[in-house]
Amino acid sequence: MSRSALTLEPETAMTREDYRAWAERQPRGRFERHRGIVVAMAPERAGHAFRRASVWRVLRERVRAAGLPCQVFPDGVTIEVGDSDYEPDAILRCGPPLPNDGMAVPDPLAIVEVLSPSTSAIDRGHKLREYFTVRSLRHYLIVWPDVRRVVHHRRGEDGTLDTAVITDGEVRLDPPGIGFGVEEIYAD
Repeated sequence: MSRSALTLEPETAMTREDYRAWAERQPRGRFERHRGIVVAMAPERAGHAFRRASVWRVLRERVRAAGLPCQVFPDGVTIEVGDSDYEPDAILRCGPPLPNDGMAVPDPLAIVEVLSPSTSAIDRGHKLREYFTVRSLRHYLIVWPDVRRVVHHRRGEDGTLDTAVITDGEVRLDPPGIGFGVEEIYAD
């Protein structure tokens, strides 16, 4: 492989604008920005990809069936939190559609992360704290790729956080008033 085909992470912190410009110039790879530092995302495993797709599909089906004015995004768009730019595996937001050229979701209602070995600790700790600094966020789902387990962190109307580990039965997202069975996202 030629040196020009390699994608190297910058060694210094970047602003959001510099990061976006840098990321658009990369020939390949996926990245997140953690407190200004660019971090390459590891290649995805099959189990992770299946689970991510299942969660997105089920959320999208429920939103459509309920006729809700919501959008469900697969990975690719970002959540901007302070000096970080994260790319969750799925995002649910409600309200008028975002513009087609939008790169970030400013008002997520629910964020889903499917765990991978390289980011498990970050998803379960650092991102949990940072995501809930976003005022609109009500639900943060952490999904295990190969074990039937969903951890549902939920912010109540009064701002308190509640956590449930769900291995069977329904995951309920109120708002917006939809739910799905854990078995549905592990059907493959």
